[in-house]
Amino acid sequence: MIERNEYLNILKRFKEKKLIKVITGIRRCGKSTLLELYKNYLLENNVTKEQIISINLEDLKYEFIKNYMDLYNYIIDNLNEKKMNYIFIDEVQKIDEFQRAVDSLYIKDNVDLYITGSNANLLSSELATLLSGRYIEIKMLPLSFKEYKSFYKDLDNDELYRRYISLGSFPYVTNLDTEDDVSLYISSIYNNIIIKDIMLRKNINDESMLKSVSLFALDNIAKLLSINNIANTMTSDGRNINVRTVEKYLEGFVESFFLYKVGRYDIKGKQYLKTGEKYYVSDLGLRYFVLGRKIGDYGHILENVVYLELLRRGYDVYIGKVDDYEVDFVAINNNGKMYIQVCETLKDNENKTLERELRSLRKIEDNYEKLILTSDKIPVSNEEGIIVKNVLEWLLDK
Repeated sequence: MIERNEYLNILKRFKEKKLIKVITGIRRCGKSTLLELYKNYLLENNVTKEQIISINLEDLKYEFIKNYMDLYNYIIDNLNEKKMNYIFIDEVQKIDEFQRAVDSLYIKDNVDLYITGSNANLLSSELATLLSGRYIEIKMLPLSFKEYKSFYKDLDNDELYRRYISLGSFPYVTNLDTEDDVSLYISSIYNNIIIKDIMLRKNINDESMLKSVSLFALDNIAKLLSINNIANTMTSDGRNINVRTVEKYLEGFVESFFLYKVGRYDIKGKQYLKTGEKYYVSDLGLRYFVLGRKIGDYGHILENVVYLELLRRGYDVYIGKVDDYEVDFVAINNNGKMYIQVCETLKDNENKTLERELRSLRKIEDNYEKLILTSDKIPVSNEEGIIVKNVLEWLLDK
């Protein structure tokens, strides 16, 4: 098992804290493995097997659990009354109204509760209201570039990056020997997301059209899109689809963590904009698989990689607008903001590309960090307070 120390350390810090630990993320990003790593940690630190109740609701062993009362009663019947109980429920969203069982377990003094889910509706507004102040969410993603490098130590950074964006970073991919094996594995993840996480949950019947929308979105990652634009473009290409259907399908992709939707932020006006958004894919191996090994568009792929890394580092991320210019990312956390431009290469004869990237950042009048990330192999430089840095070095920084 690949150690996911960043996530594992969060669970260790919140051990026995009176909070429900909610782990969310796309299928096969490592949620179940994280729970196994944490259970091993508990067993190595004076917790007995009898204190651990672990339920994976995708395992037929637990098929008898049909509803929230079955879930609650099974756990209650197996509780150790004299000691702390560590309860792990994997893919909890498979049980309707599971939150009723979770809420009732939470109030017990001898229960430390951990749940996972691969659908964003796990923390829908209703559940968030019910459990307000009672949970923390750990948002899990496939392997970071730095985690990936720890597995392929013999590869140089450039070769590693090519593998990272083509074969993807689902943890189990590191166990597969050939590109064909990786494709078979990723195709199973893709089809499970399409059928189990989207078609069944959203009551969608047209699998072909759903896949067509996914193909369009993946072919246009990191580009400003609108639902109208997608519907009109697909219809003009002979795939007749209405705006509401596109909206429903995109909701399904976002809810399943297949895609991330990123809105726009007016930096000078300090307000969120209602129009125009970008979509990023949670793992670039999925894009590679769906588009038939068509890589290309390296600038937008690089932007996708940077976006996911900002999420891993705990930022809320938006597309920036300053006057008539775009800033690739406005990254916000408790310590303030960071502005980032991503450019595959800055090299040209007259430095026009560098000047274009600097121009947007110079328009921002506050003193938060401003950064340009590029694939160029260059030393770190400072352009009037704007840091220019190689993106692979940045990805390995933390």
